[in-house]
Amino acid sequence: MEYKQYFEKAQLASRKLNGVSKEKTNAVLADLADALIANTENILQENLKDLAKMPVEDSKYDRLKLNAERIKTISGDIESVVNLTSPLTEVLSERILDNGLNLKKVRVPLGVVGVIYEARPNVTADVFSLCFKTGNVAVLKGGSDAEFSNLAISKVIQGVLIMHEIDPNVLTLLPAERAATEALLNARGFVDVLIPRGSQSLINYVRENSKIPVIETGAGIVHTYFDESGDLEKGKAIIFNAKTRRVSVCNSLDCVLIHANRLNNLAELLSPLADGKVELFADEKSYEILKSTYPSALLNPATEEHFGTEFLSLKMAVKIVNDFDAALNHIAYYSSKHSEAIISEDAENITRFLIEVDAAAVYANASTGFTDGAQFGLGAEIGISTQKLHARGPMGLEELTSYKWVVRGDGQVRR
Repeated sequence: MEYKQYFEKAQLASRKLNGVSKEKTNAVLADLADALIANTENILQENLKDLAKMPVEDSKYDRLKLNAERIKTISGDIESVVNLTSPLTEVLSERILDNGLNLKKVRVPLGVVGVIYEARPNVTADVFSLCFKTGNVAVLKGGSDAEFSNLAISKVIQGVLIMHEIDPNVLTLLPAERAATEALLNARGFVDVLIPRGSQSLINYVRENSKIPVIETGAGIVHTYFDESGDLEKGKAIIFNAKTRRVSVCNSLDCVLIHANRLNNLAELLSPLADGKVELFADEKSYEILKSTYPSALLNPATEEHFGTEFLSLKMAVKIVNDFDAALNHIAYYSSKHSEAIISEDAENITRFLIEVDAAAVYANASTGFTDGAQFGLGAEIGISTQKLHARGPMGLEELTSYKWVVRGDGQVRR
């Protein structure tokens, strides 16, 4: 089949989808949540085929791996989407003009949403649930490393759609081959917006080659700044959680900045990381302090390349800064504008940090691990946008809508 046929069928399904009621939409998603659980064994068997192709030490392995608990989480996220209020048909504003025209600004679907992603089979279900809830068709291009997993999940989704007599092309999974990526990048007139999810190289490639508008879900180069007034116990817990909770995700901590006046607390602040087998790349000052307490096999001198790196593994950079402004300057230079945090008891510094740091999510005294659609009450997420146009941060239901102007008259003509 030519790729154009995929896109034509998706576009036709998009028009049909406008007639599906909110009640039926929720029924489909509720049945899908149950169907994923019922098909757990088959999905896991297909996932094992993908895992067999990838080295365990690959940073993408954890994202690729499914188990019964993760499928329960995917199912639970879909149930959360069911319980959310659909933003469709919401009237954003309404007024009557002097000439009697009734003018409404109404939320509508984006239309056909394309998503290119790598070793993340959960994206198949997450994207579909959010797109379907908002009346959008999802055209998905997963990577070859998750081919069997994506196919298994998409078959479950399409089976539920057929059961409800809905066009199964509402979810279109393109072949895993590279040619499908090129076709999607050029599907102007069929696909309304394209969202890449994956490595920085993938995102850059899509942005530079797409003929369709792109919403970037950027890489996470994440910092936490331990301020002069930072609480040591809070800092230990927050830094350990942000780094070790799940290292392969984009909200995982990559660099700790520490105020120079807290050097006496440096060893204790980072001591839990040794138990988590976190390898540190420390600047000159911090290296001299840590070499007497931190395991030598896990401690290395930092080079310039370690700052501004998204590690996606049990590795982290450490840097001493002389003052608050130096921390802000470092973050401004190296940040990917994803998630940034401060640990401080100084109200003025906290306020400045939250205002001045340019990122999709900024935190005070909390782990960056919370940057997640489900954690933010969005049910699931399409991705975490690091740009400023249209959407920023975790993208949920509202971010998958646009609006149109609805004008009602009674014979008015413009003079």
